[in-house]
Amino acid sequence: MLSKLISVHGAPRYMRSDNGPEFVSAALLKWVVSEKIESASIDPGKPWQNGTNESFNGKFRDECLAMEWFRNRIEAKIVIDDWRRHYNEVRPHSSLNYDTPLAYRQRLERNSTQAVNARTQCS
Repeated sequence: MLSKLISVHGAPRYMRSDNGPEFVSAALLKWVVSEKIESASIDPGKPWQNGTNESFNGKFRDECLAMEWFRNRIEAKIVIDDWRRHYNEVRPHSSLNYDTPLAYRQRLERNSTQAVNARTQCS
């Protein structure tokens, strides 16, 4: 999934992760090195070093996981995917001046295209 995201959006300068067991696997560390991405660890006991992730985790837990009683994995997958789409495409985010992430991205792409066109016309 990470490789797919990088192919669409480009590679980040670094990947921040906590010290939990899911992030110490040799496979992930090998992948990070092969993608030439620097790693940045969160110090043990200091989750505020990645406040964005902690904020998301809290919202996901409170607004999705705690509100549902999943009867099976398929139901969980459907409910979580619906929540993810709502979070990323419908829900306004205060950090984006109350735009949805989708609208914010479209505006950035539009502005970027306009800037390139303006530079091309000046040349």
